[in-house]
Amino acid sequence: MIGTKATIKNGMRMPIVAVAISLALILATATELFAGVLVAPTVVFLSDKSRTGRLTIQNPTNLPKDVTISFSFGLPVSDSLGDVYLTLQDSNVTDPRSALEWVKAFPRKVVLPPNGSQVVRVVANPPEGLADGEYWARIVVAAQEGETTIPASDQNGAISTKLNMVTQTAIVLKYRTGALISDLQLLGASAQTTPSQIWVTVDLMNRGNVSYVGVLKCRLVDGNNNEISTNQVDLAVYRNLKRRIALPLSDKETPSQVEVTISNEGRTDIASEDIIPGNKISYNLKMK
Repeated sequence: MIGTKATIKNGMRMPIVAVAISLALILATATELFAGVLVAPTVVFLSDKSRTGRLTIQNPTNLPKDVTISFSFGLPVSDSLGDVYLTLQDSNVTDPRSALEWVKAFPRKVVLPPNGSQVVRVVANPPEGLADGEYWARIVVAAQEGETTIPASDQNGAISTKLNMVTQTAIVLKYRTGALISDLQLLGASAQTTPSQIWVTVDLMNRGNVSYVGVLKCRLVDGNNNEISTNQVDLAVYRNLKRRIALPLSDKETPSQVEVTISNEGRTDIASEDIIPGNKISYNLKMK
């Protein structure tokens, strides 16, 4: 999963797309008054053979940044329409696959000088007798952006609004131990036609003990198997998940079916050696 960068209150469920839009609006209003820190990699992998990992935090601006590193727990979940949400929790987490209680970062606080960087060590100290599989947490990097005044009109037309902004980047931590199984099941697929596109929704269930990481590809064809349109989206399925994808359509074309393919192939954001190989799903969804 790619890091989500926004000011998010813990426990608040927000659409990932809405988070991006809200952040874009704030940045458009502030007109580059603020710029967050850069964090790499986007996923930190630990295991019973390598319990220490690293991430690099970089300050790309000409101002110092107060940075705090903490941990939360949150899995992508979806609603009935296939829109994906992320909820972050930093307490009262009961999920048996949570690594929240036994991962730490060193250092936890740092002041990054202008154009400076800092390497942070992430260490796992899991309990004895941990069952085989993958355990998850979110590394939350919060950067204090400072305080400034931005244009905002009150009843008298005065400009007096102060903005104190903290940006958060939540990246994925995965701890792996024992025998690892990546297995995804397609529970169902449906299509909804509009004048300009076809919305395909797939209902997925993770049957393995690791997150299924891959790509969902959809190809819309006519009765002669000529391609009308195609689209794809990255997948990270931890439990159950619905995903929706749009396929462009014109009024001159008559669609016959959608070829749905899900596999581990095609991810460019994660090294192939970090992806647990799983099954491939192929399904033809007939248009009504």
